[in-house]
Amino acid sequence: MHDVLAIVVWTLLAGIAMPVGAAVASMERIRPLWLEEEFRHFVTAFGGGVLLSAVGLVLVPEGAKHLSVFAVAVCFMLGGVCFLALDVFLVSTRHPAAQAAAMLADFIPEALALGAVFISKPVLAPLLAAMICLQNLPEGFNAYRELAASADYRAGRIILLFLFLALIGPVFGLVGYFWLSSHEALLAGVMIFSGGGILYLVFQDIAPQAKLEKHWAPPLGAVLGFLLGVVAQMVVASNEREKRAEINPHTVVVSMGRENSNGVTAAPSGKGSVGDPRLTFDSKRPLLRQ
Repeated sequence: MHDVLAIVVWTLLAGIAMPVGAAVASMERIRPLWLEEEFRHFVTAFGGGVLLSAVGLVLVPEGAKHLSVFAVAVCFMLGGVCFLALDVFLVSTRHPAAQAAAMLADFIPEALALGAVFISKPVLAPLLAAMICLQNLPEGFNAYRELAASADYRAGRIILLFLFLALIGPVFGLVGYFWLSSHEALLAGVMIFSGGGILYLVFQDIAPQAKLEKHWAPPLGAVLGFLLGVVAQMVVASNEREKRAEINPHTVVVSMGRENSNGVTAAPSGKGSVGDPRLTFDSKRPLLRQ
């Protein structure tokens, strides 16, 4: 019961960043006008960089761990083709929602993964939720600007729509916890599929909107957005290593030719190297001095 409540809270907090980003976009007024225009393009580029980092650092690498090369290729291409069809449909019906579609394509598999992580690595869940939240803020901002450009959507209606989208986060988080945690291949397929779709939308709809004539700063937003993803991934990986070290406190790795805290000397030169599994000793096992 505690895990279920925690999943609902963390996925909701991660998703609520979407309507928050939309609310900021609805109030955003910057003068002079050229600076406001440059800021909008900068945030668009930033959101594109965040999405690219999600594809390159999270969705594809994590999904590829549980699928064959052929399955990865099929799922990735299928994602691109399906989002192509979705984009054509949205254009034909005059619904400008490419950025909203990319936002959901990023959020849904991440919510599934956040629910599944409570089974395998629950200590990492708050950090993962915080990183998803940071991604959703610029995505919500950009998606609002795109939808607001259409006369059919008013500010209050868009924010309420994004609030509803945030509420589906706990639903997918619980699906990941109760079902997909035991179906790793299926979760991996969803992640790879979403990665292909996001990549298509980034280059079809988001990247072209980031360019502003005779302004060179906005593309730096993409650099910062991708950097955010890199830092987030490194922080998650660092925390994961620390938790593993806490779980196995008796494992001591020694450097070649040096004596560890238990008086065990590593193999001499030519018999091992730093980080070699043969130089990893368990302090509970009696070992002879060399």
